[in-house]
Amino acid sequence: MISAKTPDWSALRRDFPILDQQVHGKPLIYFDNAATSQKPRAVIDALVHYYERDNANVHRGIHELSNRSTTAFEEARARAAKFINARSPEEIVFTRGTTEGINLVAGAWGLKNLKSGDVILLTEMEHHSNLVPWQLLAQRTGAAIAYVPITGDDGLLDLSQLDELLSPRVKIFSMVHISNSLGTLNPVAELCARARKRGIVTLVDGAQSAGHCPVDVQAIGCDFFAFSGHKICGPTGIGVLYGRQELLEAMPPYQGGGEMILSVGYDKTEFKHSPHRFEAGTPDISGPIGLSAAMDYLDAIGRQNIWKHDQDLAHYAYEKLAALGDLRLFGPRAKSDLRAGLVSFLLKDVHAHDVVTLADQAGVALRGGHHCTQPLMHKLGVESTARASFYFYNTRDEVDRFVEVIREIQKFFRQ
Repeated sequence: MISAKTPDWSALRRDFPILDQQVHGKPLIYFDNAATSQKPRAVIDALVHYYERDNANVHRGIHELSNRSTTAFEEARARAAKFINARSPEEIVFTRGTTEGINLVAGAWGLKNLKSGDVILLTEMEHHSNLVPWQLLAQRTGAAIAYVPITGDDGLLDLSQLDELLSPRVKIFSMVHISNSLGTLNPVAELCARARKRGIVTLVDGAQSAGHCPVDVQAIGCDFFAFSGHKICGPTGIGVLYGRQELLEAMPPYQGGGEMILSVGYDKTEFKHSPHRFEAGTPDISGPIGLSAAMDYLDAIGRQNIWKHDQDLAHYAYEKLAALGDLRLFGPRAKSDLRAGLVSFLLKDVHAHDVVTLADQAGVALRGGHHCTQPLMHKLGVESTARASFYFYNTRDEVDRFVEVIREIQKFFRQ
């Protein structure tokens, strides 16, 4: 068990087998954590143990392997509730990830509650997964979409007109907790409180926050909160949707099939209570088990420690990049408490894909493109950015090497 007070970052790094390798003959520097995180040995071992010892379908069998699988599966639900301080495991729905969680809310809650003339409020920095589902819902219901604007390259929300935006026509306000493109930490507790006073339902996209900082859905005051396992050291293909129990119980099923029913006749079906009514068919069983191991691992470190570590690397990288000149930086300024552990930038007269391609040849894994935030890119007047995103197994030495690689790329394109 790692002490939550004094993490040994070097020891933690050794828990990740994938980091001990070379890429193109250079030591791997993995700065693509906003896209997906790497997996510690504890998570890998939990998956191996499940498949070697306990693999069976859940809830339906009465033999020993099924009992073990069911117990582990439901214990993972309770673990997820504790991870984000939900009131009970019944408020936790397992999904494939943040995207499916938001689609579930749009498809189940949205279709039941929205009609022509209603408004869905989003922000201008949303990921496509918190934008496209609402566009589809608006097309089906006749609802409109409004946006809280951003202030510019510093990537902060402009809240000066929020009271007007939170009009009586707004039925749901769905917002990102931390922007995957800008690194902005949004004041979601304040936003949810202001919406709640007007009877507006709220959803928080926690894909970039759940594994990087403490999350308390009761303190945030949101009605829904969605996040993905693969971004918090867990497996791919598993995610969590938190929903206030009163809302989940009032929502119709999202999909139909086995497991989510109480009884089925040729003319009528009775459905289970939430969360099981939203988990049709055989679920991803190993995913929640691996996710539970990841949650144990992160909480042993302490997410407040992880937050401080990630912020330190982001501030350090921001200042080092700014000193190079001839580049544009996006998101909150260096040393801002509102900047999470990533830095997005553009070199002058160099496409982001060229930066990422050349960095890869030096062993540095970055991300280049629109980051599934095309409307935000258009708002900023760019097609794409390069992005370095950090996690607790990254180091300042790696940042120094990354900045040196960027300097070399600048020299190459000046020739």
